[in-house]
Parts: sequence; C-alpha cells; structure tokens
Amino acid sequence: MAKNAAKLYYPVKESVLSILPIVDEFIFVLGDCDSDDNTRELLESIDSEKIKIIDTVWDIQKYINRTIYAQQTDIAKSNCSGDWLFYIQADEVVHEKYLSVIKSNCEKFLDDEEVEGFLFKYIHFWGDYNHHRDAHGWYKNEIRIIRNLPEIHSWRDAQSFRNMPDFSKEMYMQKEGTNKIKVVNSGAYIYHYGWVRPPILMNSKKVAFNSHKGSEADKSNSNENVDFDYGPLRKLPEFKESHPKVMASKLQDFHWKDFLNYEKSNKYHHDKIKDRLITFFEKIFNKPLFEFKNYILLKRK
Repeated sequence: MAKNAAKLYYPVKESVLSILPIVDEFIFVLGDCDSDDNTRELLESIDSEKIKIIDTVWDIQKYINRTIYAQQTDIAKSNCSGDWLFYIQADEVVHEKYLSVIKSNCEKFLDDEEVEGFLFKYIHFWGDYNHHRDAHGWYKNEIRIIRNLPEIHSWRDAQSFRNMPDFSKEMYMQKEGTNKIKVVNSGAYIYHYGWVRPPILMNSKKVAFNSHKGSEADKSNSNENVDFDYGPLRKLPEFKESHPKVMASKLQDFHWKDFLNYEKSNKYHHDKIKDRLITFFEKIFNKPLFEFKNYILLKRK
C-alpha cells in the first residue's frame, strides 16, 4: 500500500519487481495521491498481469496515530488469495539471491499449521547506498510473510502483524485482545531504503509521515522546505555487498552526495544517549538488549 510514493522518492517500482517472480498475484492498494504524483504510472509501466491496483481514500481522522497504514494493509490482505501472503512495503526490496530460499521455505512449511508466518532480517540503509544503521532501536527482524488467515491483521503503523480473533479498528494500537503470531526464519533479508533519498525529499517524507497521525498540530509542526540532516555518515557501518539488481537505476540516480556529510566528526545526533549506551553494550555482548519481539519464534530445522 502507498500514497504519493513516487513524489517522495520511494523505490516503489523496484519493491514490486523484487518479489514479482515468486508471487502468483500482486495486490497494490493505492491511496488518493496528489496530482503531481505518478505512482500509478510507475506501477503500470511494469506491465504484468499479476498486478492488481485497488484505489482507496485515506481517512486519517478515523484511523489515527498512523493506523491508516494498517487499515490500508488490511484492505490489500483481504483482496489476496493463496496460502502465504508476502507483505512488502514501498521502501523495502528483496535481493534476488533470496527468492529461491523464500519460495522453498514456503513450500516446506505449507502443511505445518503451527507456522503462521516468516521472519526476515533487516538492513536499514541511511543517507546513501553504502551506509546503514545497526544501532539499538532499529528493528533487526520483522514479519513479512503471513499465512492467509482472516484473524491475522496488520498492527499499529503496519510494521508488523498480530492475531486478532475479535477484531475492531481499536485493536490496531492494542496489545490486549491480540496475540503474537508464531513464525520461523525465512533465511532472507529485507533491504530497507526508506532513509535513502535526497535530503529535501527526506524531510518532505517526514512531514507527510507526521501528518498521518490525524492531528492538526502535527501537520503544522514541520517545514517541508528544509534539508534533512543525516549527520556524519562515516561513523556508520559500510555496506560492501551487492544491492538487488532491480535497484540499478536508483543507484545510478544517486545525485545528492554533495549534500551529505562524509568528513565532519561531530557527535551523531540521531541517537539518544540511552540508545548509544545500549548499542555500546550490544556490540560488546554481540546480541540485542531490551529488544521488543512482536512474534513467537518456533524452533524448526
């Protein structure tokens, strides 16, 4: 699901293309985009009979605190057929090297009804395509494949899923009355490019994100006409592997290098002191600390 994905520099076409080879159908729920957005044209340019576009209108006053994302995701889910549903967000891409592994695992666990979904590891790119975030607070794993069951719904701002037997829209933000779903590891990574875009568009994306809370105060509290400050990138881990082939044109369009900070070594201001301290100990012990896990990981071989 998405709204104004193209004008905000989401790799939406690349996202769809990355998993299109292993799905039987691709349901895309397209919100009421602005007149200067061409997300629909990008999707139609893929020219695949697998893709079905469903038009919607976002009611952010009814679905507050960004639960509009979960509601729109549920619309997509309700229009899907098949046994497994692969949920991919408009800024997420799967490397082609994982497709056969994902498909194989879906076949392997098809008849194991205790398995309700699959867990994916994450790489969160930041600023450019060569640096990523691995600090505390950045989710290391998330559910991206679920079994096609009516009681499974998107949760909170559509970051994950939960089992909701007696569903109501209020449950999008609740733990009470909802249950974590049981998952196994997919054996694959999601490449998250949501923080890789020109600084001016990164700020525009944050403004749009704030406006989706359904609060007038949030809408008026940001200025779109300023550049987002990514901070000193040289303090971050470097990514030295290959990107998905579908990202080739995006990599070639990397035109904001001169707006990024590769030299200055001033304090990295995007992490709170608490998170920097926890990150320090996580690296010492080589495991995440105080990590919230919205899933039950089953032991399977």
